[in-house]
Amino acid sequence: MNTPAARIRSSVSARLGRSDRSAFGLWFWEIDRFLLLLVFILISVGLIAVAAASPAAADRYSGGNVTVAPLHYFWRQLAWVALGIPVMIGVSMLPTQIARRFALGGAAFFSLMLVLVPLIGSQTNGARRWIGFGLAQFQPSEFLKPFFVVSLAWLLSLRAHDRTLPVIPLSGLLTGLVAVFLMKQPDFGQTIVFFTMWLALLMLSGISTKIMGVLGAAGVVGIVMAYLFYPVAKLRIDNFLFSEGDTYQTDSARATLTAGGFFGTGPGGGEMKFHLPEAHTDYIFSVIGEEFGLIACIAIAVLFLAIVVRVFVKLLDEEDPFIVLAAAGLTTQFAVQALINMAVNVNLAPSKGMTLPFISYGGSSMIALSIGFGLLLAFTRRNPYLTRSPYVVRWSKK
Repeated sequence: MNTPAARIRSSVSARLGRSDRSAFGLWFWEIDRFLLLLVFILISVGLIAVAAASPAAADRYSGGNVTVAPLHYFWRQLAWVALGIPVMIGVSMLPTQIARRFALGGAAFFSLMLVLVPLIGSQTNGARRWIGFGLAQFQPSEFLKPFFVVSLAWLLSLRAHDRTLPVIPLSGLLTGLVAVFLMKQPDFGQTIVFFTMWLALLMLSGISTKIMGVLGAAGVVGIVMAYLFYPVAKLRIDNFLFSEGDTYQTDSARATLTAGGFFGTGPGGGEMKFHLPEAHTDYIFSVIGEEFGLIACIAIAVLFLAIVVRVFVKLLDEEDPFIVLAAAGLTTQFAVQALINMAVNVNLAPSKGMTLPFISYGGSSMIALSIGFGLLLAFTRRNPYLTRSPYVVRWSKK
């Protein structure tokens, strides 16, 4: 049938055939389209969740002469998504070498920005984590995470060429310096994420179990020292373990999460969300639980797990140590951040102010995650002709 729709499909198929050697054509056949589909589903879920949480956030920030429209945060998030998706696609089209250089340059720039935060950063809710004003305001640590993990992956991959290089202590020193500036903000949650990424990369790079044991013991000592000498860590741990101090946030999050039961109250039917302090960011997972039910929360957790499993399965036949470390490190960063946010919402971890990737509201978070996932897609690209079995290759040459 020669309908307009059929002609369009035929035209698209012709343009995206395997013989298409354009930049977009090569990208289309080399990209992991299933992984791309999963992240698009996650972004779509995020828009629905922000729309559900936006009235509660608008109500919280309205007062005096300030009136915030009920869907104010949804429309802003939609704008960030419209900016983030092209960024993700653009980064995913970079060749591996250029993507690595891009990450190294980004790590250097945002490390400098992180150093400048205590000097020129703006203070919000008792923490100084942001640079800039208005829409130009951004959080350097959010952007540094994907760039830093790729830089560590490149550094540790050098061991495959020369095992005498002191890359392990150097990577530890760099991670420690980042941690110092994060704790000055203070940002204990991001500090944990950076250390977790470093430890995951060390394990994947093949260091001995003895060294991992020493690092594990050092991590326990570090947590104890933080509890004794770092007031923010002590406050968070005391609130979590002993219910001391103000536990309003975590108590409200758990109550909101369970208020909708298994199937939820329905879109817009939640009432407990209006008692949450940051319904559209830190505690959006609880809003999803109230309005869409625990079944929706389970589905989101499975979606995150599917992304992690997909990447690690693809890496099973990868031989380039840098690609393995970079892709695994980016996935670890993505997974740890999601796990921490969900754990806080169900009261299994102290409150850390960590967003849920691609679901929580936030410009810095959305653009930084788009860059990170774009790098992940770039590093997991495969030439479909190189994955054929020898039999198929020989057969095709006859």
